[in-house]
Amino acid sequence: IALLIIILSMFYLGLIGILINRLHFLSILLCLELLLISLFIGIAIWNINTLAFQNTTLNLLLLTISACEASLGLSLMVALSRTHSSDLVANLNLLQY
Repeated sequence: IALLIIILSMFYLGLIGILINRLHFLSILLCLELLLISLFIGIAIWNINTLAFQNTTLNLLLLTISACEASLGLSLMVALSRTHSSDLVANLNLLQY
């Protein structure tokens, strides 16, 4: 039960980080990664505890989506820093250009 508390605290830390710390785009991406990693660990431990190894495709799918999200987020951050010369979310105004 202690492991469940740790995983839930990781998930809620990611949520709180997204809700409170919305100043930089990189911090938002890191909080999203924390959310996905906590879900990945939770599903992996659930599969091990229930001996349901046929559900590992869900875990691999989540890991693939996490990698795609990370690469897309980093490419968006590079494009944002090149066009606006910072990663501040407050400077992001799509109607300006």
